[in-house]
Amino acid sequence: MKINVLVTGVGGGGVGEQIMKCLRLSALDINIIGCDMSKSSMGLKEADKGYIVPPASSVDYIDCVLGICKKNDIKMIFHGSEPELLKFSKNRSVFENENIIIPLNSEKVIDICMDKNATMDFLRDNKLGNFQRYWEISSINDIDKVDIYPVVLKPSVGGGGSANTFIAQDKEELYLFSRYLLGIYDKFLVQEYVGNPHSEYTVGVYCSRQGKYVNSIAVKKSILSGLSNKVKIKNRTGREELGELLAISSGVSQGEIGRFPEVTVLSSKIATQLGSTAALNIQCRIHQGKVYVFEINPRISGTSSLRAIAGYNEPDMLIRERLLGEELKVNFPYREGMITRGLCEKFISNDFMESLEIANRG
Repeated sequence: MKINVLVTGVGGGGVGEQIMKCLRLSALDINIIGCDMSKSSMGLKEADKGYIVPPASSVDYIDCVLGICKKNDIKMIFHGSEPELLKFSKNRSVFENENIIIPLNSEKVIDICMDKNATMDFLRDNKLGNFQRYWEISSINDIDKVDIYPVVLKPSVGGGGSANTFIAQDKEELYLFSRYLLGIYDKFLVQEYVGNPHSEYTVGVYCSRQGKYVNSIAVKKSILSGLSNKVKIKNRTGREELGELLAISSGVSQGEIGRFPEVTVLSSKIATQLGSTAALNIQCRIHQGKVYVFEINPRISGTSSLRAIAGYNEPDMLIRERLLGEELKVNFPYREGMITRGLCEKFISNDFMESLEIANRG
């Protein structure tokens, strides 16, 4: 049976493109409809059919996507960007009424995880593992609360791919970066920097629609390479336990992939206590033998294709459970090893771009 699915936000090398790679690796007979707001998106070329849609912020976005679904008998939608995640979360009933499945976590889970300060509060209040010290900054005077260095500054909401994320090693740098971020955001988060660049993991946990744990997987990240690195600076704090270099991942993850119970056990507990009912991604580091979670993404991860290569295919799992009614085996086996990444190029002709259909209100 041919299964028609829609993948949104398929450009820019982001989550949408990753989901398409996962769907191509599935043994199911899947017809991929892709959409993006840019006609130069490489993902539109990779899809079986492509559409141009307005940005998720547009009042026409939901109607345009619904029109694509009706025209192509779409059974399930996978979102490829965080703005679309939020848009679908607030409008999920529009698609449910048309029997179109959007395999999202609950609005409560999404709201907690999309706010990094709320995420840290949840971990602290529920005594889930260890958590580094953190401060929410809404005015320049708030930085006087920070009394340990180095620290990581990041937007409380948004900031995917480590956008506008900085490391401050002293108060002068903290002040400089804080002034910059307060010029963009109403508030941001400061977190104590923990661990070293060789101790970072990205963890996937899948829970069923009933909230039952199904499986987990982790990538021990190699974040010092050019493709995987956002920030890399010499450690000037004198804290030798943090390593010679302080670093932040770009979000383009690669490295060793496997079960890594040292991080997946805690991550699975977090997912079930949070109430996850779909795919969830947890970012953490091991520091002095303890796991410190610093971010939770309530969605399919940007490492989903790496996981699918190893036999842990989240989009395939969601289709099998939500659409086909299959029961997934708990802790099903998958491969373990090393996965590396590179760049690829694709020529997109003017004729192809001109042939793309522009979605209209349904």
